Amino acid sequence: MSEVKNPAPARDRDPGGGPAGRPAGAPGGGWTRFVTARPRLTLLVALVLTALAVFAGGGVGDRMGSGGWEDPAAESTYATRALEREFPGSQPNLLLLVDAGKAGVDDPAVAAEARRLTERLTAEPGVEGVGSYWTTGSPALRSEDGTQAVVAARIAGEEKAAGEILDRIAPSYQGTRGPVEVTLGGGLAVRHEMQTIIQEDLLRAELIALPLTLVLLVMVFGSAVAALLPLGVGIVAILGTNAVLRGITEFTDVSVFAQNLTTALGLGLAIDYALFVVRRYREELAAGADPGAAVRTTLRTAGRTVLFSALTVAVSLAAMLVFPQYFLRSFAYAGIAVVLLAAAAALTLLPAALVLLGHRVDALDLRRLLRRRAPAKDAPAGAGWSRAAGLVMRRAPAFAALTTAGLVLLGLPFLGVRFGTADDRQLPATATSRIVQEELREGFPGDPGGSLTVLAQGPATPAEYGAYRERIAALDGVVRVDGPVVSGTGADAHAYYSVVPEGPAVGSGAQRAVGELRAADAPFDTSVTGQAAVLVDSKDAIGERLPWAAGIIVLVTLLLVFLLTGSVVIPVQAVVLNALSLTAMFGAVVWVFQDGHLSGLLGFTATGDIETTLPVLMFCVAFGLSMDYGVFLLSRIKEEYDTTGDHEGAVRFGLARTGGLITAAAVILAVVMVAIGTSRVTNTKMLGLGVALAVLMDAMVVRSLLVPSVMKLTGRLTWWAPGPLRRFHDRFGISESDAPAAPDTTAGDPGEIREPVGARG
Repeated sequence: MSEVKNPAPARDRDPGGGPAGRPAGAPGGGWTRFVTARPRLTLLVALVLTALAVFAGGGVGDRMGSGGWEDPAAESTYATRALEREFPGSQPNLLLLVDAGKAGVDDPAVAAEARRLTERLTAEPGVEGVGSYWTTGSPALRSEDGTQAVVAARIAGEEKAAGEILDRIAPSYQGTRGPVEVTLGGGLAVRHEMQTIIQEDLLRAELIALPLTLVLLVMVFGSAVAALLPLGVGIVAILGTNAVLRGITEFTDVSVFAQNLTTALGLGLAIDYALFVVRRYREELAAGADPGAAVRTTLRTAGRTVLFSALTVAVSLAAMLVFPQYFLRSFAYAGIAVVLLAAAAALTLLPAALVLLGHRVDALDLRRLLRRRAPAKDAPAGAGWSRAAGLVMRRAPAFAALTTAGLVLLGLPFLGVRFGTADDRQLPATATSRIVQEELREGFPGDPGGSLTVLAQGPATPAEYGAYRERIAALDGVVRVDGPVVSGTGADAHAYYSVVPEGPAVGSGAQRAVGELRAADAPFDTSVTGQAAVLVDSKDAIGERLPWAAGIIVLVTLLLVFLLTGSVVIPVQAVVLNALSLTAMFGAVVWVFQDGHLSGLLGFTATGDIETTLPVLMFCVAFGLSMDYGVFLLSRIKEEYDTTGDHEGAVRFGLARTGGLITAAAVILAVVMVAIGTSRVTNTKMLGLGVALAVLMDAMVVRSLLVPSVMKLTGRLTWWAPGPLRRFHDRFGISESDAPAAPDTTAGDPGEIREPVGARG
């Protein structure tokens, strides 16, 4: 291993550890020259594109779906579609709950009105498979106390078209109708109401987050002018992403939940990138550079880091594309678009604005109203972070052990996670469709949503149908079997059985029943669907593809961090420490949302399980954000190490220059995520609050305590890489440092520690 023999003299520093002076450097590439030479044209083009995005992205929420948790290639999905086609009445998605009060559902006047409702619904265009207690006499459609009964139907078509039909017919049926009170429920009504609530909550979250974000930015920057710049970048990213999503909806399904991620990441990452760029620009101005030179140097250094960071976040989100559920894929679409647009805006609009503003970026310093004398910019925070890093490194073993143990302890509740499916209990207790579903669960025989449906296809005799019915009725955990209902003959014959398992609709008993039904011998082809079957298939699909998604994230992260640092040790540290930063989030998700602690305070109903796709989504989002902060810190540490050759000094310098910035960015992003977490839909609440916790833990615990302590323990070995990889990095790696990498001269060495550029003779 090579050693540093002639370290460069340490630079003069301000109290925060930053450079007291820096050469402007040569002009950057063509894009840098264009932005700095034609800032007004750059801003004008961006303004026109943003205006077009507003037009193109209008009404995107109305084109999105509220489902997407099922695997489209799964057996349960196939069976559901076949049943919809062959037996529309077997898959009702609209339920009219008819409340007769004390008169009872068998009262002649009530029965006459209910039949009229059934006939009217049958005649509605787009509605099929209509049946009711009064036309079928089925006891499953009558409440146990005889005061309520159900009219069931199916609205055909895709989710958006079905929702439009529901909007059209709902006013004609809901409310008081003669002697009865009618309310609408069913799967379609639940999803439609969920979509409406999410859009309302998103607007409220934006109204909460934007002013709070502006206040925090003013506190961070001091200048009102500087504070408006990140907000502008975020708005451009959000509007642009809405336009992208609107285009994607022309080709595939997109979940309405993705809009929440668009807002959160659009504001959060735009603020991260703008903070980093403006901070570096101010450093260059303070070092004596003119605004044009300061912008060019900023783009060559911080700009490269921003682009690199955006790629790492985009890769984490892109990993969700390996999953078949469009719920997860939608977040990849939204996340990749908003990350890249935020980075593009931060590297085009922001530099152009800085060129035009020049030193006026510090205009309207509102903090002066709160203090008599302004201290030197960033000095207290920088000095404090430098001292804190020194303290942590002096007690590195203790800090590393205690922090790791604490994070692992916080994550232990996740060992007891139970996976389920989203249902009406995601909605607030006052939601009409949820009220209907609860009435059905509590007042009607059995669990109306808990039955499994077995689809039989192929020729069979009545005796064979009957024998198969007896076979599945004898399975453990099966309470009742209804059917078969038969359609067609010969090769075109179809039939279905309704199977009621013991316990909750998606409980362990129902999931076992799915496996037993699929394994049961039959004289025809069979497939099983129902809530428990969808859950089983979803878990299988995620479990099968999760290693691929994790592998993509880990391998690309290792590669990108290596390209940034030239070390093979730091990428491994980054992956492990980022994973540790997520433990508190996963532990809290189970403790709060599965087990129900704080449910009263947070205003949700605990269902005893976690929707299967949510942990995957939260991991990809939180891991990407953690890498975002990690790249900011590592880039400054590496820049200093390349210049001075002082490992511990470089760690202190990196924390001094980015500790306050990362913490401020994390707090602002957490505010945005908490605003998203005020949603009345439980999954959105879980996503917002969980990611907010992960971001704060990463910035305030992992980056402040664990990273410096671990880097102290690994010492100079931190920068080790095998000779071939070192030469590869010297040729293709990136750096925030202005200094060019010196050519490698260690051919044949089995490995080496990075020789700092500024220390080479």
